[in-house]
Amino acid sequence: MSSTVDYFFTPQSPWTYLGHQRLVNMVEAAGATLRMLPIDLGGKVFPISGGLPLGQRAPQRQAYRLLELRRYADYLQLPLNLKPKFFPVSGDDASRLIIAVDLHDGTAAAMQLGGAIFKAVWAQERHIANEKVLAELLAECGLHADRLEQSYSQTVQERYEANTQQAIDAGVFGAPSYVVDGELFWGQDRLDFVERKLRAGA
Repeated sequence: MSSTVDYFFTPQSPWTYLGHQRLVNMVEAAGATLRMLPIDLGGKVFPISGGLPLGQRAPQRQAYRLLELRRYADYLQLPLNLKPKFFPVSGDDASRLIIAVDLHDGTAAAMQLGGAIFKAVWAQERHIANEKVLAELLAECGLHADRLEQSYSQTVQERYEANTQQAIDAGVFGAPSYVVDGELFWGQDRLDFVERKLRAGA
């Protein structure tokens, strides 16, 4: 019986960007089912879990974050701007667009768009809270332009809120987080454990 991976993330997270393609590859190799679940981490999850926005964290933590980002980007051979032009940035609109694509085009298309959005922030200096940029990313992924308007629907907003509540119920406190058959893994640096779990469930 194949496993199910609940993929909780925010599109402005560099760690989500760094782990995204590896997760895609793992899920495909294991024949697992993936549910792509953008969440409102800063607005809804952090107040409950004790998390702090980046700018409110201690200087030592902020400095170490930059060190780790560079280490992982070099190790994974992924382009990464440590201090991108458009960051901090709201991920709400991008999250809702990913949900709209998931609803209308399926998970594979949503994963493709997600990857493009993550790269836009961290490698391309693009503003993912800008409607024009989101429209461009849709086009670049070969997706219908109507998805942008659909992303403002009540159905999509309700799904975004439900994803966030699901994350809270699962004990999620950071992004990305992966829940595999009920077991929580926090952070792209836990993907080795995710892979072991998927292999065990294959």
